[in-house]
Amino acid sequence: MRLIHRQVKSPIAHCGLMINTGSRDEEDSEHGYAHFIEHVLFKGTKRRRAYHILSRLDDVGGDLNAYTTKEETCVHASFFKQDYARAFDLIGDIVFNSTFPQKEIDKEKEVIIDEINSYKDSPSEWIYDEFEALVFKGNPIARPVLGNKKSIQRVQQRDLQQFIANNYATNDMVMASVGDLPFKRVVAYFEKYFEAYPIIEKSTTRKQSNGYQPEIIQKNKKTHQLHCIIGNVSYSLKNDQRYAMYLLNNLIAGPTLNSRVNMALREKHGLAYNVESFFMPYTDTGIFGLYFGADKSDLPKCLKIIEKEFTKLRDTKLGILQLQRAKLQILGQLAISAENNELSMLSMAKNMLIYNDCPGFEETSKFIRNINEQEVLEVANEMLAPDKLSQLIYQ
Repeated sequence: MRLIHRQVKSPIAHCGLMINTGSRDEEDSEHGYAHFIEHVLFKGTKRRRAYHILSRLDDVGGDLNAYTTKEETCVHASFFKQDYARAFDLIGDIVFNSTFPQKEIDKEKEVIIDEINSYKDSPSEWIYDEFEALVFKGNPIARPVLGNKKSIQRVQQRDLQQFIANNYATNDMVMASVGDLPFKRVVAYFEKYFEAYPIIEKSTTRKQSNGYQPEIIQKNKKTHQLHCIIGNVSYSLKNDQRYAMYLLNNLIAGPTLNSRVNMALREKHGLAYNVESFFMPYTDTGIFGLYFGADKSDLPKCLKIIEKEFTKLRDTKLGILQLQRAKLQILGQLAISAENNELSMLSMAKNMLIYNDCPGFEETSKFIRNINEQEVLEVANEMLAPDKLSQLIYQ
C-alpha cells in the first residue's frame, strides 16, 4: 500500500483509503456490488458492531463516510488532529475485517433500492447515467454505479466476499492524509494499524470500450420540462489533451456564470435555468457532455443556439486575451479547490492511484499555462464535430 501526506496548519485532519475498484470492475452478474460493499462496510467487523463503527469518530466530533465511482471506492474521515489513531484504526478495520452480516445485507437492499428510485424520480440526474450508457454501450462502464433492483435483490454475503477477494488488492490502494502532523508520525500510525493486514497483489485489467457510435434518442418521460444532454466520447486521464479539454469544457458551460452556452441560453435568451457541461476522464477513455433543461417548445431554439456556439469554437481560434482569461479561470478554480483540505486529500489519493505521483499546484499550473490556441481549436473540432455528437432527450 502507498501512503501520501501533506502537513497543514489546522485543528481538523482528513484521511481516506482509496481502492482502485469501482462499478466497471463488476461482472454482468455483479451489477451494483461495488456500491453495495461501500454501504455494508459500516455494518460490522470482527472487532466492532455497526453501532461501535458509527460511534467511533462521531463520539469525538469526527465524520466517517464513503463513496463509489465507476473506477474507485473510497472510505474517508474528517476529525480533530489528535484522533489520527482512531481514524486509521477504524478505516483499516472496516476495509479489511468487515463481516457483512446477512441480516444487515437484507436490510440494506431496501435502502439501496430506495436510492435507485430517488434517482429515477429526478430526470435531471438520471439522464446522466443514461447518456453514459448510450456512449459506452456494451461496456461495464456504461452501467449505473447503483446497480438495478434485480441485481440488488439477489445479493448474498458470499457474493460480496468473493467480489472483494477478486478485486481488492493492497498494491491498488492508497491512504492519503492532510493534517497538522509531521510525516514521520503519520507513517508510524500507518505502520501500526495497517502492517498486520496481508499483502494482496493483483494487476487491474479492464474491458476496453467497443467503439463509439453517435446516436440521437428521445424518450417520453412525461416531465414538465425537457432535459437534454449533447456530447461525445472524450479523453482519458492519461491523454495530454485532457488539459485543453478542461479549458474547453469551462468555456462551453463549466462552473463559471460567463461560460458561452450559459450566456447564450440563459442570460441572452432566457431559455434555460440549468445549463452545465461536464468532462469526466477515466483511466482509458472519457466522456464530455452539455446538459440543459428547458420548456419543451423551446428545444429547436436551444439546439440552434448551441450549434451556433459550437461552430464558433470549431471555426475560430481564441484570441490572446480570451485564452488568457480562460486559463485564469481554471487556475482560480484549482487554487480555490486546493484551499479545501478534504478535497485536496481526495485529489492526492486519486493522483497517486492513477499516476503514482502527486503534482502540486505549481506543477499543474504549468500544464494549464502551456495550452495554446491551436490545441483548443483541435480539441473543439474533435469533440464538437456534428457527426460525432450524441443526443439524449427526455420530454
